[in-house]
Amino acid sequence: MKLKIAISAILFACFACSSPRPNAAISLSEGKAPFVWENANMYFLMTDRFYNADKANDVNFDRSVECAKLRGFMGGDIKGITQKIEDGYFDQLGINAIWFTPVVEQDHGVVNEGYGDNYGFHGYWAQDWTRLDPNFGTEEELAEMVQKAHRHGIRVVMDVVVNHTGPVTSQDPVWPSDWVRETPECKHNSYETSVPCALVKNLPDILTESNANVDLPQQLVEKWKKEGRYEKEKSELDAFFNNTGYPRAPRFYIYKWLTDYVRKYGFDGFRCDTTKHTEASVWEELRKDADKAFADWKKAHPDQVLDDNAFYMVGEVYGYSIQNDRMYDYGDRKVDFFQYGLDGLINFSFKEDAKKSYETLFSRYSSQLAGPLKGKMVLNYLSSHDDGGPFDKERTRCLEAGTKLLLCPGQAQVYYGDETARMLDIPGTSGDATLRSFMNWEEINNGTVRNGFRVSDVLSHWQKLGQFRRAHPAVGAGVHKMMSAKPYVFKRVYTKKGYTDAVMVGLDMPKGKKEIMVRNVFADGTVLQDYYSGLKVKVSGGKVVVDSGFDMVLLGK
Repeated sequence: MKLKIAISAILFACFACSSPRPNAAISLSEGKAPFVWENANMYFLMTDRFYNADKANDVNFDRSVECAKLRGFMGGDIKGITQKIEDGYFDQLGINAIWFTPVVEQDHGVVNEGYGDNYGFHGYWAQDWTRLDPNFGTEEELAEMVQKAHRHGIRVVMDVVVNHTGPVTSQDPVWPSDWVRETPECKHNSYETSVPCALVKNLPDILTESNANVDLPQQLVEKWKKEGRYEKEKSELDAFFNNTGYPRAPRFYIYKWLTDYVRKYGFDGFRCDTTKHTEASVWEELRKDADKAFADWKKAHPDQVLDDNAFYMVGEVYGYSIQNDRMYDYGDRKVDFFQYGLDGLINFSFKEDAKKSYETLFSRYSSQLAGPLKGKMVLNYLSSHDDGGPFDKERTRCLEAGTKLLLCPGQAQVYYGDETARMLDIPGTSGDATLRSFMNWEEINNGTVRNGFRVSDVLSHWQKLGQFRRAHPAVGAGVHKMMSAKPYVFKRVYTKKGYTDAVMVGLDMPKGKKEIMVRNVFADGTVLQDYYSGLKVKVSGGKVVVDSGFDMVLLGK
């Protein structure tokens, strides 16, 4: 049985002058490491930009207008995600959760938002929450993707939008005025100018504060009748409102439509888009329905249940920082979104915090997560689909980026291509389009070198760190303590519900032979593996010797 604990390099010399310590190893749990959301290694991909496994679905609804650069559909689809799951790409990267951009049916028409013509390839312009956009694939393909991810021990997080519909186009009329507002446009300098308003021009805002009964939008009625499913959809809505007692207000329709995907396919969580632009209570209500849907799915599919983890929800409260403890400040009002059904929030300050030293970064995050944020989570990221100031936009610090993200306390969000130095600064693009190029698969195998880094070597670095993280919950969820400043060595210990995992990591170490004290963690005779070099070593006299050509050591059972 594998002991789930990892310990990294501490040079024996670092302790040569220290007082002797008893040879008492931490009492560790045996068996396979449990999945814990606090240690998630989550891969965030844009569905249309990741992998095109079915070219037959590339064009639908006569989306034939030539768009501005990187602002039209490029062919990525659900089958592409599934293929990469089956290929083992995510396993090799140590990924245990996937978050993908929305795949519900998007606006059919083209939009010009100041950067040239643009289609809803990104998934955030819903026209119909009840149907998948054929550019992305079918419900059968979605079901297969979730099932195969689960077989690989990978949780699947669905990106959900409650705040707005898609823009108004010549083919996509505005929803009724009892469903949406088109004005005022948000100014983002107070609560009132951030919530009851349209996020940007021509992005109709759902009246999420309303409890008034509303009828279905006529365009949906006509659409569903044309597709031959009006009676079915109406019957399901009638049953939903009868069972829940909810008013037929706009937000409750959307809750029903979103949680249907959980109940049908077993999604493990939601990433909640534009979280701060709705009333916080929206997420508490959605969480209640999602929890029930997840329980219903588990009951109906006992052979597919992975574990007893609860449904997971993480919010995009744009601008939230781990340093703000639990609060987000609108300027005139502070809100604790963690009180409203959210397990975690995306941490928008990590990309700046990552510019600090390893110890400053790691110790500060551990203190926050073990203190004011105890029991809650932050999702750290270095780059994303709409952040114009990523940590390493020029891709000159590719290895450091992976080390800091994947070894930092908290959850890790790997944005597609972070692990392959995918370009983020592309000539001819404008706005966030430069962040959204197609995944650079061809560069992995063709020897591409970017800024002195071979793409395949960057990927290998991220894979080693990711596999170490996936195997050991203490990496992201443990309490951090520095053991040595030079060379830099730290340990983490994670204990929950009778399970204990301990990790120690050494960075910026000398290459070659390293004598490492491990007596306070591993007993003599224990065989350890260095996750970075692949070497196996045996503990003797309270120490191990690792002779590798790397400056990083990750030891564990």
